[in-house]
Amino acid sequence: MSLDLQRPILPFGSIKALFRVALSLLLWATPALSQKAQPESPRLPSYDLQAEMKTKGEIDEVNLLSVGARKDFTELILKQGEEKVQIYVCPKPFEEEMGISFTKGDQIAVTGSKVKYEGADVILARELVKGEDTLMFRDAKGAPVWDPRTGK
Repeated sequence: MSLDLQRPILPFGSIKALFRVALSLLLWATPALSQKAQPESPRLPSYDLQAEMKTKGEIDEVNLLSVGARKDFTELILKQGEEKVQIYVCPKPFEEEMGISFTKGDQIAVTGSKVKYEGADVILARELVKGEDTLMFRDAKGAPVWDPRTGK
């Protein structure tokens, strides 16, 4: 039995069809494979005007948290007797741009929305009074006044 090298194994039309299928599979699969899986990061909860409340007390702790995509969100722990209240204020770049700072022992009054975040009650600050200064972090509807992309 001799091998005929001049006769193609597959007809030319079949080779073209296989090439097209392989190429289309490659083009279809490449974008899906190149995308990185985004970790599930909890977003900052929405401001709820119906849950707006006022509180005041002494700052016991000042922390920077990772909230959603932000890695620099200022949290104040307010001491009210034996109880501690979590206040989410704003991104650190906004705080720096406004020239404000918080330290342990500061007396503040906060107007904000009490919401659940990761199983805990937190207050999203809309307005904060510190000494003679009234600081606005959200508009009257609860929308942040800082740029969500830059934090400023």
